[in-house]
Amino acid sequence: MIGLDSVSARFWPKVTGGDFATCWEWSAARNERGYGRFSVGGRQGRMVEAHRVAYELMVGEIPTGLELDHTCRNPSCVNPWHLDPVPHRVNSQRSTAGRVNAARQRAVTHCPAGHPYDDENTAYRKDGRRRCKACGRDAARRRYEADPEQHREAARRYRARKKVAR
Repeated sequence: MIGLDSVSARFWPKVTGGDFATCWEWSAARNERGYGRFSVGGRQGRMVEAHRVAYELMVGEIPTGLELDHTCRNPSCVNPWHLDPVPHRVNSQRSTAGRVNAARQRAVTHCPAGHPYDDENTAYRKDGRRRCKACGRDAARRRYEADPEQHREAARRYRARKKVAR
C-alpha cells in the first residue's frame, strides 16, 4: 500500500470503537451495501473498501485468492479481529444469502425428472452440488443410442490403454 504512515493518519480518525471484541464502526463514506469506502493515493487515488485497509494496516497483506469475511456480519465494521480471510465460496456460504440458499436446496428432495435425492441415487460434484445418478444414466444411454459406434470405439481405446498400463 502507498505511504502507510499517511494512510494510517487519515484512516483511523474515521473509525469509532477500539475494543477487540466490539465492532469498530466506519464513520465516513459507505457504499450501497454498507461497506466503508476509503481513498488510497490522494485525490487522484482509487477507492477501496475500508475493512481491507484496516486489515492490511493491522495484520498484513490479504492472502492471494482469499477475501475478507466479516464474522460479525456488520459490513461497516473495520475491526481486523472480526475479519477472516477465506475463499469466495466459504464467504458466500457463511452469508445470509448462502444460508438461505443452502436451506432451500436441502428442501429439494427430488431432481427435476422426479428421481429422489437419496443415498443410492445422489452423487456430489467436486464443487459440492448434487447430481442425480438416474438422470446421468439416462443421458449416457441417449448418447449411446445416438451413436453406438462412437461408444464402441471409446471402449476399445479404454481397453487398449488398460492393457498397456499392466
